[in-house]
Amino acid sequence: MRIHDRHYEIDMLNGPIMPKLFSFALPLMLSSMLQLTFNAADVIVVGRFEGDAALAAVGAPGALINLLVNLFLGLSVGANVVVAQCYGAGDYKQTGEAVHTSIALSLLGGLLVGLIGFFMAGTFLGMMNTPAEVLPLATSYMRIYFLGMPANLLYNFGAAILRAVGDTRRPLTYLTISGVVNVALNLFFVIVLGMGVSGVALATIISQIISAALVALCLMRSDGPIHLDPKKVRLDMDKVWKIAKVGVPAGLQGMVFSISNVLIQSTVNSFGKVAVAGNTTASNIEGYIYVAMNSIYQAAITFTGQNVGARRYERIGRVAAASLLAVFGIGAVMGAALMLFKTHLFRIYTDDAAVIASASLRSAVIAPTYFLCGMMDTTVGLLRGMGSSVMPMIVSIVGACVLRVVWILTIFPLSPTLTMLYLSYPISWTLTFAVHLTCYFIVKHRRYPVSAAGG
Repeated sequence: MRIHDRHYEIDMLNGPIMPKLFSFALPLMLSSMLQLTFNAADVIVVGRFEGDAALAAVGAPGALINLLVNLFLGLSVGANVVVAQCYGAGDYKQTGEAVHTSIALSLLGGLLVGLIGFFMAGTFLGMMNTPAEVLPLATSYMRIYFLGMPANLLYNFGAAILRAVGDTRRPLTYLTISGVVNVALNLFFVIVLGMGVSGVALATIISQIISAALVALCLMRSDGPIHLDPKKVRLDMDKVWKIAKVGVPAGLQGMVFSISNVLIQSTVNSFGKVAVAGNTTASNIEGYIYVAMNSIYQAAITFTGQNVGARRYERIGRVAAASLLAVFGIGAVMGAALMLFKTHLFRIYTDDAAVIASASLRSAVIAPTYFLCGMMDTTVGLLRGMGSSVMPMIVSIVGACVLRVVWILTIFPLSPTLTMLYLSYPISWTLTFAVHLTCYFIVKHRRYPVSAAGG
């Protein structure tokens, strides 16, 4: 039985932008928040039933995991842009080739990253100064986690394909199903079987396999240009190049951010177990703000990509204005809410007063300024939707990685406190956003000039 796709798609080429932007972003926002909630279940279960060492063990590999997977997640951004541009242009043959190439890349990338993460987990975590009492548990968690990497990337690429045609509702359904399974298995493996950190990791990869299977089945049953035929899954080198042209710089940019975050995590690790647990707790709550803002970034990529493909250049500026206004509002409101309710939220994870105090220290810096991160990312999304990915990569390397490394090596030693460490985030966001916005105006003016009546 084939699925009729038009029911799920959004017309990004005509009519008002803001309502459609939220129609696209809201299911994606809910999907990401559900995913975070289910991931938070890992942290909450081990924090409540296994103690602070297990809590730190689940949190410590986070930045390292992101570092290893971000290159291929960047390629999924490239897949989204290429499919969106082909679809916006009405070239369904090219759309189909892009779909099958994307799926092939996800499977190959998942296998490669999975092998690296599994065999190098202990070495990488040791290089990050992971506390000795946390290292064995963190290594066990990371090794099991990476066994599910092929499913992880298959889901992300499949969801990127669906987003390219405006469908963010079905991924929400699939994540809900897999997430409920994740929570149930967390409780069963940890409380009933006493598997601890290993049980949490196993529950995660089982849920990832479920979400990957559901999104693959959805594409296989589709009756439109994104229909997936397993027999046609292969690398079309023209599409690989187009995906890589956007995706590799996007992935490298993600890796750059992860490198700086690994460095910051390593510095946090040097403050001991309480600081690691507090950082993990605050990061989990702040993640809800990030994914809400990231849904606007994803919308900016797809809306811009489709309008570029359809040569509706006059709408690019309108997409930019709507996206930046939306992400500012989301970041500012949710950041204020975190400041008001942070203690209550942190108590969901732990009752340890020292951990809560450490988490509050981080959020006092991050929460009021997080909207800057969203605006920075959204501007990058606009650039990628226009096909420009190298420029934001270079800006991010300088603005995120280099600036934060310089900060840690020069400013931080003058006052080696967690607050001084965390200040590197809003400072780098502000400067990087300003440069990205300048780049956006330059690229738009040079590549897609419009008349005075246009956007």
